[in-house]
Order: sequence, then structure tokens, then C-alpha cells
Amino acid sequence: MTRPVRRVRPGTALTADGRPRQEVTSYARRGGRLSPRQREAWDRHAATWLIDAEAVGDPAAGLLDQARWFGREAPLMVEIGSGSGEALVTLAAARPDHNVLGLEVWRPGVARTFRRLERTGVRNVRLLMVDAVWCLESLVGPAGLAELWTFFPDPWHKKRHHKRRLVAPDFTALVADRLAVGAAWRLATDWADYAEHVDEVLAGEPRLEGGRTARWSERPVTKFERRAIAEGRPIVDFCYRRR
Repeated sequence: MTRPVRRVRPGTALTADGRPRQEVTSYARRGGRLSPRQREAWDRHAATWLIDAEAVGDPAAGLLDQARWFGREAPLMVEIGSGSGEALVTLAAARPDHNVLGLEVWRPGVARTFRRLERTGVRNVRLLMVDAVWCLESLVGPAGLAELWTFFPDPWHKKRHHKRRLVAPDFTALVADRLAVGAAWRLATDWADYAEHVDEVLAGEPRLEGGRTARWSERPVTKFERRAIAEGRPIVDFCYRRR
């Protein structure tokens, strides 16, 4: 008998009376076609560096088994929306005593991260192509995060799309529960209205303290950030810590 799989990738769900409904996510799906080099990197490394979504989706799997997927137990750091791995790999290289998990649903970005890991020799990173909210809810226990990074989340500018913003009261409460005492949630955005949104939402979570900060010097300047600066959008960094 096939085991049921926990719903690791949101999509169509059911209402209480059994009618289909579309779940709201904080991201939009992008194309998944790989270039020849990306395909080669995927074929070389996916079996080792990509955590199997179906395996962690097994109801019997429980929390993330770091010994299985990283080869060791260590404090866990997570980046939500790791893209092509520019920040992820640099920050992980500076933290060899931590396990670093990148959450990214864009397949070419995961393949590019593999190539970056290959070039740099960084080996304490794993990728997981699942919804970030589901991951924190299902795979990370209370106080299970040593640090969380959320750099340049989709701002969802239109008011009718604000419900799709990742930074929201329910998610903020989840993050506060998953961070260890003293652990940081670092964020950055290049949109002024989203920065104001972060100020407002996180001010409402009593277990977190912090706010806007000077640019975090350890965060590398990525291609995405350089484009934002060239287009005249100032970057705002935040750091909140679990009380």
C-alpha cells in the first residue's frame, strides 16, 4: 500500500466541504528548463545536494533528518528563496560548523547553486524545493533554527496580492517559534512599501526584537541587488532576534 505524502508543494487543496480551491503561495512559479551546463550540474549533484521532497513528505519522516541529508548533526540555518545561491554559498562558506538549507522552487536556480557549490568547494549546503511555510511547519521543530535569511522576497505590489506576501503575522509567529533564543531573522528588501510592511508586521510579534539596521556586511552584493541599486531603489536591511 502506498503511503500518503504530506503536501510539500501547495497547489489545489480542498475546502471543508470537499470543493477544490487554489492555495495562496508567496511565490510565483517560473520556467524550469535547464541549460546544458545546468543539466550536467544537476546530474552530477542532485542525488547528494538536493533533499528528496517526496522523502521528507512521507508522514513517517517527521522533522528533517540532518544526519541523513547533511551527513551530520549541526545547528541549522535556512535561506528562503535562495535563487542562484549567491548569498547562500557565501554565507555557508563562512559557517562551516553549521548545516545550511536553501529553499528554492526555481529549478534553474537550484542547478546554478550546484555549479556555485562545485566551484567553491562548499559542502555544508543542501537544497530543498518545497514551500517555505510548509518546511518550517513540518520539518523544523520549536527553537530548531540557528538563523533565518529572507533576502528580497517578492513584494507583491498590488493591494489584492498583499495576501501573498511571505512576511505576514501568521508566518512571523511561526518564525518566532522556530528560532532558538537569541537567533536572528535577517531580511532585506529594495522596495520602500515592503520595508514599511515588515516594520508593521514584525512590530506585532512580541517574541522578536529588532528592526532596521545598517547593511549587513556579511551579505554579498548579488546581481539582483546591483540591479535594484542601478534602478535607484535603496536597500533596507532588518535584523530581528528571538527574545
